[in-house]
Parts: sequence; C-alpha cells; structure tokens
Amino acid sequence: MSSTTSFLHKTTVHRRLAAGNRAHIFFHFLLILSIFYYRFSSYIDNFSTHAWTCMIIAEVILALAWFFSQSFRWRPLTRNVFPENLSGDIDFPGLDVFVCTADPIKEPTLDVMNTVISAMSLDYPAEKLAVYLSDDGGAAVTLQGMREAAAFARWWVPFCKKHDVKTRAPGAYFSGLSDGDEGEHGGEFRDEVKEIKSKYEIFKKRVEGAGDVAHVDDINSISGNGRAPVVQVINDNRGSTDENDIKMPLLVYVSRERRPSYPHRFKAGALNALLRVSGILSNGPYIMVLDCDMFCNDPASAKQAMCLHLDPKMSSELSFVQFPQMFYNVTKNDIYDGQTRSAFKTKWQGMDGLMGPVLTGSGYYLKKKALYGSPDQEDAHLHQPDASRFGHSNLFIASIIGATDKIDASTKELLREAHLLASCSFEKGTKWGSEIGYSYECLLESTFTGYFLQCKGWTSMYLYPEKPAFLGCAAIDMKDGLIQLRKWNGSLLELGFSKFSPLSYAISSRMTFLHSMCYAYFSFQPLLAFSFLIYGLVPQFCFAKGIPVFPKANETWFKVFLALWISSHLQHMYEVFTSGGTLRTWWNEQRIWVIKVVSGSLFGCIDCLMKMLGISTTVFRLTNKAIAKEKVENYEKGKFDFEGAQVFMVPMVALVIWNLVCFIGGIWSIIGKGNVSDMFGQLLLSTFLVVVSYPVIEGIVTKKSRGKSE
Repeated sequence: MSSTTSFLHKTTVHRRLAAGNRAHIFFHFLLILSIFYYRFSSYIDNFSTHAWTCMIIAEVILALAWFFSQSFRWRPLTRNVFPENLSGDIDFPGLDVFVCTADPIKEPTLDVMNTVISAMSLDYPAEKLAVYLSDDGGAAVTLQGMREAAAFARWWVPFCKKHDVKTRAPGAYFSGLSDGDEGEHGGEFRDEVKEIKSKYEIFKKRVEGAGDVAHVDDINSISGNGRAPVVQVINDNRGSTDENDIKMPLLVYVSRERRPSYPHRFKAGALNALLRVSGILSNGPYIMVLDCDMFCNDPASAKQAMCLHLDPKMSSELSFVQFPQMFYNVTKNDIYDGQTRSAFKTKWQGMDGLMGPVLTGSGYYLKKKALYGSPDQEDAHLHQPDASRFGHSNLFIASIIGATDKIDASTKELLREAHLLASCSFEKGTKWGSEIGYSYECLLESTFTGYFLQCKGWTSMYLYPEKPAFLGCAAIDMKDGLIQLRKWNGSLLELGFSKFSPLSYAISSRMTFLHSMCYAYFSFQPLLAFSFLIYGLVPQFCFAKGIPVFPKANETWFKVFLALWISSHLQHMYEVFTSGGTLRTWWNEQRIWVIKVVSGSLFGCIDCLMKMLGISTTVFRLTNKAIAKEKVENYEKGKFDFEGAQVFMVPMVALVIWNLVCFIGGIWSIIGKGNVSDMFGQLLLSTFLVVVSYPVIEGIVTKKSRGKSE
C-alpha cells in the first residue's frame, strides 16, 4: 500500500490488493485457456456437436466479460480529503446545483422540495451558491412548491448553520434519519427544533395541498401539450446590502419550452437548458447534479469535492468528482442489491486508479469548462466561442469566457434572455448534444457524457466518504429495478455496437487501453443474458437425456472446470467481505444477478436489436419514486415482489420450470443408468440453479395460492 498526501487530500494505492488481483487474473486466465483447449480438442469426437457448440458460445461470452472486467481490479485506490484545511479566506468558486424532475405524480413534489432545500443548505458561501430546478413536467404544483420551499428555507437554513445540523433535508431530519443532532445540544435547541418542526408541518401541508389550488401564477404558460419556456427567480438577494438580510443562495425555477415538432432530449436536454440559463444568471464554474429524490446528506460534500478541484498540485485535466449513490431505505438483507456494492465499492475504485469513475447521473461536482471543450489550454472553442457552436446569445457566449460581469443588463433583460436559452429552437444548427454539453446519443446522458469527456482526455476522481454525501430512495420491487436495468443495458449495448464503441472509438482516442476495457465491460455485459440462457437450457436438456456436456467427475478436466467455478466465487466472496459485506450479501448478489441478467439484460438486448433494425424508437420510462406501504413491508421481510414485472419475468420463470423438469428427468436418468460420474457436472449445475431460483419458485407458488384463496 502506497500513499500520496497533500494538505487537502490523500491518495492510497492498494498495491498488495492489486498484486493479489493480478495473480488471480493470471491463474484464472490459465484455467479459461485450459477449458477452451478441452472444448475445441473434444469437439470432433463429441456425439452432441450442437450442444457442444452452444456451450462454446456461452463460454466465449463469459470469458470476454471476465476479460473486460479485470481492468477494474488492476490498480484500485481510495481517496481521503481534508476540507478543514481549506482556509477561511479562500475565494470559493461559484457552484450551480441542478435538480431535475419530470412528473409530480411519480416524483412527489414534497420529496423534490426536500432535495432542493438540502442543496440550499450546503456548507458553502451562500453568495457563491445557486440552486436550479428543471421541471420538465411543467407542473403548477412544482412551481408553487418552489415558492413554499424558498419561504421555509429562510427558517431552515439559518437553523442548520447556527447549530451545525448534519442532516439538512428537513424530511429526513424529522423522520429520524438525523445523525444524533438532537443529543448534541441543550433545551434551547430542542425548543427551536419544535418551532422549526411546526413550520415544516405547515410547509408540508401547503406543498401537498398545492395540487388542489385553483390558481397559480403562470399556470397557463406551463400547461398543455406545447408550452412556452418559464424561468422564474424564486429567491435572489445578490444585490442586497443590508447586513441583517439572511444570506440565502439563488433559487431558480426553469421549465424549458416543449413543442411536438422539436425533439425532447429528455434529461440531457433539461441539463443543457440549465447550463445555458445558469450561465447568464450565476455562471458558477462548477455544477453539481442531483436526482430529484437524492438529497444532500452531508453538507460538507461541496467542500470535500473542492479539496480535489482546487488543489494546485492536481491535474488541470480533472473534470468531475463522483460520489457514490447511497440509499436510506436499503436493509441489511438487501435482496435486490439496491446498494450496488459491486459498482460503488469495487468497480469505481478500480476505475479511479486508471482515468476515473463513470459519470453516474447524480452526486457529482463537474467543471463546466469540461462540457464545452477539451482539456487543452489552447482550445480555441473555449477562448473564442462562436454562435455556430454555442448558439446565438451574446450573453451566454460571454459567460463561457467569464465576461458576464462586464455586461450591463437588468434582471428583466437577463430573464428575457434566459427564456430564449430555454427555448426549443435555440439549439437548432448548433453543437449542443454532440460536441457541447450533455450527450444526446442515448438516454444514459451522464454515462455517455462522462465517456466522451474521458475520450477527450479529461479525468475524474472518486470519493467514498464515511458519511454518505447523498442519500436517495432505492427501488424495492422487481418491476422498477428491471425497468432501470432494461434502459441501462439497452443503451449500453447500443454504445458497444455504435461508431463510438469502446473497442474502436475509445482505444483510438486519448483514453487508456485499460480504461477502455472498463467501458467495454459496461457495453457488452448485457450479452451475458444469452450465455445464461444457454447454461440454463442446454446442460439441463442434456442432463435429462443422459448426454454429458462436462467431463466425468473422476477426470482431471472436471477438476479444471470445478477450479474455475470455485475461483470465480472465491473472488466474489473476497470482494464482498473486504467491502464490509457478509455471506448473506454474497448470496443475495448471486441470486439477483442471475434474475436480472436473464430478465432485465435480455430485454435490454431486445430493445437494442429493435432500435438497430428501426422497429422501435427511444422511449423514456420514468421510475416511480412513490413507494406503496405493502412493497416496503415485503422488502423488509426479505420477500421478493414481482407485482407488475410479469412480462419481464417470463424468461426467468420459463427457465426455472424448464430447469425443474429437466432436474427431475436427470435424476431419474441417473437412477436408471447409474451414470453419476458422467452427469455429475450437470447435476451440480442444476442443483445450484434450483437453489438460486428459489425466490422465483416461491413467487410462483405464492401467486397460485393467492389465486385459489381469491
């Protein structure tokens, strides 16, 4: 283990872990080569060449996925930051916070406002902080919610800063998610808490009742199929000279123009509109993006990120600092792997040792300059921006070169220009979405944008602090989890087969080879669905027929297959245990991985194929953030909830039934023929799949019993 330390941060490269990983990679690679030697050398003599061919195809896919994934384990590192070393007289750069919402039904307004208030409460100079909400739903209830949030924040923000409250989302604070703030103060503090809580209850009732209000200002301009852009400054005290004024950040509501004749561009379009609007209103050189249901859990996260961004010894190529996405509603028995441990505790740390983690959609601090050009100091597009690339707005072009302070414009003129920047037609004929801003290549706007940034030579860094910087609400049923997985896998596979494929575009760019292999894994891992289907169908059918597809149990080659299987599971166990997990964590990840690959990944592959053939178009599916009480109860009991996911589960259910039937047939065949040694490999595989599939079997039985009772 080696470390590099500065007064603002410490980087620790885990050399022993890397050495162990590389030794395991070499050993595992030899086993894979041995298995392929066995498969191809036995191919001609095998009496079931069709089954043998299928097994080879499945194992080639598995081997490629394994090969790509080893880049995550090549050079893992961790970082620690020391925000307390940021001197009091430091001139912090401006920070613009972007929050996006699209549907007040699926994304409850109260939750969105809690996120907004938590961002307003960050431990950051208020005059340097601006919070923007993009409302793609154009809902009057959201606009009214912003006004109520601004009013409540004038009480909440000073209270948090006065008492150094750590949990600054009021909903989380009053629901018991606070980190012991109450125990650190006396009676006066508790009296203030009661007063603030009563104000929060009033705020809560007003927000939840805003949907019933008959009239809200500008409601006509933000409703209907097509609507004009709306930009409203909800809170602005930047020009105040009164020392008694409460220092509050700039708060802006943005609802971009929507017209049926113009492409929507989904979240990427919303973020690009916010980039332009914020450019002329606050023009912070850094942005932080939050999902509307993911609140700021640690007010120090901004300063933590600035420990990396502002370090003079840090490379000027640093584009963003990514924090993990953590969830407050995940239990210890995380049956859906909602915490995505493998990504945030293994893969992202591995990528940080190369060129940095993926841009993950929420909880990151990004340098605006990175979205406008390359890290080269002589980039002409940044020093001399032109309208053909950035659009026809003198104010916005001036903001790119940091000259907005020289422009004499009133607030009314700025808002008029902001409406232009949020219009549908502004991007026409420009490079927005292709070379500038967030990418329009697919629905995974952040992942693709981060990918293109790193292809240009930008780097990123990963911070995993002890206290979660951000907390959100994880999907706790199979339906929402598979909807997300279908979108991710379909879009990532599109990248793999596009002109921007990591195997061609990334390798020929400024991205390193190992880092391009990380993206290759993300792009092609959905193909594991076909490998799993083959392994779930062919060996079982042959098992029932008495046809071996693995070596005999008493042969040396069987030990090679067994060693590979054990090696894979031991590696997984080691990563789980060293990241704070348990045996239950390992088992839950095994089960949900099989279910997700066979269902969500398969549908993602089908989506990708249909788009490539021109049969279907891109459809934005918004995940429901409003969770029913029954779903919460089932999740806390460790019961899988398949309600609404019946279509997704068809392949998995068919596979389970097929496996059970073939398992019984295989046992019967072994009893009749006495060929246990020949069929032991398939017996072991079938038994493992039956055990892994237990949640699906339980779901089928439960559904049938419910049907009979009804």
